[in-house]
Amino acid sequence: MKHPIRILLADDHPPLRAGLAAILNGQPDFRVVAEAGSGAEVMATTEVVDFYILDLRMPDGDGIATIRQLIARDPEAKILVLTTYDNEEDIFQALESGARGYLLKDTTKEELIAAVRQIHKGERHLSQAVASRLADRLIRPRLTPRELDVLRLVSRGRSNKEMAAAMFISEETVKTHMKSLFQKLDVHDRAEAVAVSLQRGLIRL
Repeated sequence: MKHPIRILLADDHPPLRAGLAAILNGQPDFRVVAEAGSGAEVMATTEVVDFYILDLRMPDGDGIATIRQLIARDPEAKILVLTTYDNEEDIFQALESGARGYLLKDTTKEELIAAVRQIHKGERHLSQAVASRLADRLIRPRLTPRELDVLRLVSRGRSNKEMAAAMFISEETVKTHMKSLFQKLDVHDRAEAVAVSLQRGLIRL
């Protein structure tokens, strides 16, 4: 007889972990063997784990960093993100880093159970809402690293002159970057650019 899927649950809210553990342990082919409240605790786990369910925001290292560390240690690690964060950049970063599934915490227990089984078999699982946001992210033109640098400085209220000095470029080059990122974000001013970027998870204050 095959052993149950051995699961690690990582979330910094113990009551939520307890609820998830009860749901998962109610399945004959699942067993929660470890729990963690931070990225550091995930990496320090000594239990043999077949499957990881991770939140994206945890103390001692966020979920994206933890995903990257797990994949570096085991490129075949089965990781499902279960989080409240649904902005397209978080979704993209998590999947690009190696997660094989992404669900929001308002998902049904039936979808959670199905996702674990599907990912454990080597497939992927995205909720419909997450898949839609990811599609939006993929069809939009991406900001360049330099444009993102400009955007972060804009969010801090820096003037063109201050940005030019901070980035060691001319004010004309700053204006060129600004024009490009406005077009890509489909916005008309700095405040709108910052608001849209925060909503999409491109920057954080």
